[in-house]
Amino acid sequence: MIKIIVSTNRKQAVSARIAVLYSEILSQIGVNSEIINLTELPDDFVFTALYENNGKNKAYNLIHNRVKEGRKFVFIVPEYNGSFPGILKSFIDGMTYPNSFRSKKCALVGISSGIGGGGIALSHLTDIFNYLGMHVLANKIKLARIEENMTDGLLSNKLYLSLLHEQARLLVDF
Repeated sequence: MIKIIVSTNRKQAVSARIAVLYSEILSQIGVNSEIINLTELPDDFVFTALYENNGKNKAYNLIHNRVKEGRKFVFIVPEYNGSFPGILKSFIDGMTYPNSFRSKKCALVGISSGIGGGGIALSHLTDIFNYLGMHVLANKIKLARIEENMTDGLLSNKLYLSLLHEQARLLVDF
């Protein structure tokens, strides 16, 4: 089972729609997936689940355990202020170090309203995952000008769809 992480806690985020699409792509190639949306995080987790409070927040622990049991991941990463959302960093900081991600594998999909497709965000996140011992698939998708490439809330850019399908196949074989 591949865990798909919606890397923002923004309600109604485009990232969540891309996560559903990615899940559908995986299903088409016969792979089960589970979406974990950071909107599910408890509001107070940065004060009640991190550092000296690790393991003490039951609501956070439920999400933590779903992630910890995963072997492969897809992170759908919106670009916020030239990097990835702070909520994602806090979420990663709350995971058991170093074993939550060590020797596991992931693929990254960047999303931005601008022309970069979240490339810098993906670079920052790759550095963190490398530090934690996670293997990052080299094929990183960058979906630029995302709103312009959607129709009725769905991704309509054929190139973008093709790239997501290709990455999903590569992740399965990774």
